[in-house]
Amino acid sequence: MSAPLTPATASAPPTRRYAYETDGQEIYRRSFATIRAEARLDHLPEEARTVAVRMVHASGDVALTEHIAVHPRLVPDARAALRRGAPIFTDAQMIAAGVTRARLPRDNEVVCTLRDERVPAIAKAWGTTRSAAAVSLWGERLEGAVVAIGNAPTALFHLLEQIADGGPRPAAIVGVPVGFIGSAESKVALAENPYDVPWLVVHGRRGGSALAASALNALAREEEL
Repeated sequence: MSAPLTPATASAPPTRRYAYETDGQEIYRRSFATIRAEARLDHLPEEARTVAVRMVHASGDVALTEHIAVHPRLVPDARAALRRGAPIFTDAQMIAAGVTRARLPRDNEVVCTLRDERVPAIAKAWGTTRSAAAVSLWGERLEGAVVAIGNAPTALFHLLEQIADGGPRPAAIVGVPVGFIGSAESKVALAENPYDVPWLVVHGRRGGSALAASALNALAREEEL
């Protein structure tokens, strides 16, 4: 077990042995300049390009933009909802943890019900995953909310089925579940939804909590990168 740092052991930096940038602001600036120089963005709505740049930054993959598709109203509708104080619902605690609260315009609540004690019983009774069962607990608060799903395709499918049955409609859905079973298909279903709900997807198997959180952070505050 390592000894805790004390003023004596932390009083000087280690000997510099590598050439690397140490200015945080310069790293930030050059990172986003590199993304804009290397990533294809012209196929996306103008106001969605900053969101895509944030997602590329989170993934380290400039080719990601080739798989991003965005509904024309996704950005304005999501931002309007957040400015009204709408909650954010997610399918994973990692997404909720990745939202930068200081960026939220109205101190919006970020909700993940996956750990709710009712979830296991619902999943068993319905013969579905816990992630899908957790979506059923969002209730009427889902109306006009912003949703980000980055983990479970079953959660996205379940959400769309709830909407199809006449349930509450969110203002916008970021649908980037990751995986090999159902991931690609769930995103196609979202992008083709006939319920007039704006969406963002990363087509194919790619996705994950980091991408979902980065998209939410970009939607929460308008900025130039």
